[in-house]
Amino acid sequence: MTGSCSTKGTVKQLRLTNKKLPDVPTVNSVVNLTLTKPRSYQTRAKRLKKLWQGIAAITLLGVLLAGFLAWPVSPPNLGAGNRLLTSGLLTSWREGNLVVLVRHEERCDRSSNPCFGPADGLTAKGTQQAAETGKAFKTLGMERADVFSTPTTRTAQTSLFMFGKTELSPGPLAICGDAMGEELLSHKQPGRNLVLITHSGCISDIELALGYPHAKSTEYGSALFIKVLGNGELKAVGIINSGDWPAALKQL
Repeated sequence: MTGSCSTKGTVKQLRLTNKKLPDVPTVNSVVNLTLTKPRSYQTRAKRLKKLWQGIAAITLLGVLLAGFLAWPVSPPNLGAGNRLLTSGLLTSWREGNLVVLVRHEERCDRSSNPCFGPADGLTAKGTQQAAETGKAFKTLGMERADVFSTPTTRTAQTSLFMFGKTELSPGPLAICGDAMGEELLSHKQPGRNLVLITHSGCISDIELALGYPHAKSTEYGSALFIKVLGNGELKAVGIINSGDWPAALKQL
């Protein structure tokens, strides 16, 4: 009996010994498992980083675009809507607190239209348009205004057809450049408006100084109105293109 039991125990042990044991990860498997998780995490982290960078770039672009659209490119167009009234221009004009820069009319040497006279002067069309713009200023009233023009044929002719007279600016050259604001104020009399017939480049200089570095180039005959503040600073009120005067004057 004892021998029989011993034999059965041995057989049972052998059966247990031969029973398939669960797989134990090898060293390489452990290493692979250990390395796989960090790699997966790093990949996700990189993707998230790129995603956030893309979102940040789009957000920044949107902010810049909104700022660009909100920032005025050129001074307000006083010929649109009722801005001639709402801008306070009429009051400032009556008080003699304005400096007005008017670009000369169409120059002959850059046009196919017939010349009025010398090639460096105006076209015949330009003289007609100057006369119309002059009528608009006379509607505002010229009793408290002094008129000068830069020493060129086209500006002198523009002044002549606008106001029936030509008086050159006191300076030896056209009033342009970085110190243009100071020069204009030195020629303006208290309580009197100063009208200067000048050039697009000079108007661009003053627009730059007034905070409009990307202003569009002014058209022939356009008038930029600038208010002289109490502290002597200059502020752009707006601009009227020669063709907009009829609509603007209807506001009066």
